Amino acid sequence: MYTAVHLTGQLPGQYAQAVAALKEDLGMIPADTGIEICCRQGDELAVVSDGVSVQLTWAKPVQFYRALSLIPLPLTPCDIHEQARFETSGVMFDCSRNAVLKPEALRMFLRKMALMGLNLGMMYTEDTYEVPEQPFFGYKRGRYTYAELKELDDYADMLGIELCPCIQALGHLKRILHWPAFRHLRDNDEVLLADYEETYVLLEQMIRAASAPYRSKRIHLGMDEAFGVGMGAHFQRFGYEHPHSVIGRHLSRVLEICDKYGLKAMMWSDMYFHLDGRDYHSEGMPSQRAKDAVDPRVTLMYWDYYQADEAKYADALYKHAQFPAPTVFAGGLWVWIGPAPSYTTAIQNSVPGLTAAMKAHIPLVVATAWGDNGAETNMTAALLGMQLYGEMTYTGVYDPEALAARFRRCCDADAQAFLDLSLFNEVPGMHSKPGDPVNACKFMLYQDPLIQLFEADTAGFQMAKHYEMLVQRYARYTQENPAYATLFEFYTALAHALALKCAWHEQAADAVRGGDRERAAVLAEDLTATVEAVDTLRVLWRKLWESTNKPNGFEIIEVRLGGVCARLQTAQEKMRAFAGGQVDDIPELTEKTLICKRREDDSINCTNTMDEIATPGRIDY
Repeated sequence: MYTAVHLTGQLPGQYAQAVAALKEDLGMIPADTGIEICCRQGDELAVVSDGVSVQLTWAKPVQFYRALSLIPLPLTPCDIHEQARFETSGVMFDCSRNAVLKPEALRMFLRKMALMGLNLGMMYTEDTYEVPEQPFFGYKRGRYTYAELKELDDYADMLGIELCPCIQALGHLKRILHWPAFRHLRDNDEVLLADYEETYVLLEQMIRAASAPYRSKRIHLGMDEAFGVGMGAHFQRFGYEHPHSVIGRHLSRVLEICDKYGLKAMMWSDMYFHLDGRDYHSEGMPSQRAKDAVDPRVTLMYWDYYQADEAKYADALYKHAQFPAPTVFAGGLWVWIGPAPSYTTAIQNSVPGLTAAMKAHIPLVVATAWGDNGAETNMTAALLGMQLYGEMTYTGVYDPEALAARFRRCCDADAQAFLDLSLFNEVPGMHSKPGDPVNACKFMLYQDPLIQLFEADTAGFQMAKHYEMLVQRYARYTQENPAYATLFEFYTALAHALALKCAWHEQAADAVRGGDRERAAVLAEDLTATVEAVDTLRVLWRKLWESTNKPNGFEIIEVRLGGVCARLQTAQEKMRAFAGGQVDDIPELTEKTLICKRREDDSINCTNTMDEIATPGRIDY
């Protein structure tokens, strides 16, 4: 059922098309009759109602759509006034770590952003966009076509949202540089060769292609974590030079290209600290060499997802103020530590970061939704984090109850169901740190059943019992949140696979060490159900993946889960042999295990790459 609304007064351009696109999200449909909504453009966002009609004020087009979502339905009296704390706030979508969001999924996210009042979408595309002169650029990776991005930009613009490219112009280019066609442009495996003319030919092709589909004149050049810059092929070709000088000169060349196409560039700021041998929170100010390397034409984006202390963010922002360029801020949604996000960490760290940015009058903030190591968390799971950034933008505070109510209105979902995704990583008794949350579900999913690297670290935790509890919880959440049934079906299957797999990890080594062949026989037969559960997880994971992402990239997940199943079957064969008396030992299980992840304070760190979880060797060595 839709509520009929009659919109009059000052309205944004394309409002009719936008409201039509948002009718399912808003539960409203424009009509000649219905609730009278008198609109005007002003200097704030306001919704005032006497219970019969509504006076709506908006300052920017996106605020008109947020204001519509603030109207109580059924209509009751209200008096809501909001003032945006940031000129621009938005979301950076990682479309490079195997998962490339489908255009229809991005349109869904853009609609939700409009209701939240977020007015910037950044498309993080390392190589997942077409460069006409370079056929190997994004080859078989699900890259976007010009037409796809142009249509997305049109859709975003209709909703009052600016969409812009976020690329890489120095580091994080391993997926490009591994091709023979680009190897002559490598400083090292990840970093482009600065000061080499052919590099700038490629960069101009990239910048021209990346920016062409968008109205926006913003472009994010990346250039973060360019470790080893100037020390590989650059050193061999040109000799030693301090990396600050190399980056400074490289940035100047890249900005000349941006100037040619009328683009205003942003870049991550971390290398100006790393090359001083420090990080954002080390004592002291940036060196003069670092400050000299910053071009005033660029905007520095201070990214920090790791602190729970507002004072640390404030101090880092003060350090950024020493550079001859403006500063903006990026926080993190913590959807990059495996199949489940950490909302505990995202909220704990984002709130003080955004608060510090408000007090420092930072004009632009972005919520980053990275997909490190395979984009195992589906982007849909980030919606509550996006809502947090929207609510803090317009209210300035974190109010859990208000956030939950707004999430129900904008996303038609139970906030608790999303918050509880953190429980996949937060096993009772396990402790972690704000900047390094434990990711139990990933390392237990991929931990080898025989070479159990984390046996000593997880000893004493009732992990199987914990995940069995989550099976029941997410089965219920699936029923209660039908709009997200595919997401929560996946998490129900993940909990089931983890419950069965953890039961093995908690008992297998003890059974062999204790010579308990009867127990070993039961454990061996139980692995049949475990293998079936992992394969069911694979099928539901693919269903979820393809509901939002292009199919490319899921092969990585299937290779990982296929390996898990193969090793479970090997473990079953060996345990059956032990149970039947054919062997007296399983050496992999009886070897003494060492503490790998627990620190002295008993916290457990995040291990987020497959080859650090499954084996002490190297999968790709």
